[in-house]
Amino acid sequence: MIYTPLTRKAMDLCFSAHMHQRDKSGQPYVFHPFHLAEQMKDEYTTVTALLHDVVEDTSYTFDDLSAMGFPCEVIDALKLLTHDDATSYFDYVAALKHDPIARAVKIADLTHNSDLSRMDKESITERDMARREKYQRALEILL
Repeated sequence: MIYTPLTRKAMDLCFSAHMHQRDKSGQPYVFHPFHLAEQMKDEYTTVTALLHDVVEDTSYTFDDLSAMGFPCEVIDALKLLTHDDATSYFDYVAALKHDPIARAVKIADLTHNSDLSRMDKESITERDMARREKYQRALEILL
């Protein structure tokens, strides 16, 4: 991970925004964006990975992030990564394919979310398997 002042600001926000959230396996949610950020190759993808679910899953808005000084390239990628329920899932994925920041983060996100080894084998449901299949199809669109 690239530790610039911007990245540190994103790390702090990511941690505070997701502090009390848990993922589907019961682990602290914040591990997920940190895991994605560790895979990124530059500052803007790292920051975007850290913030990729902040607007979708918390009370923060894009205007809040802008006011905090996050660059427009990051905000634009985050807008693409924030799924609007009015758009079909696969149309949403196809729409972000051409933005290199959003695409890199979404590939890492889908790969991590498809990894069922993060869950106890006994707790994996048919719904989890269907979600994994959906994410695999989305990865095919992006790759």
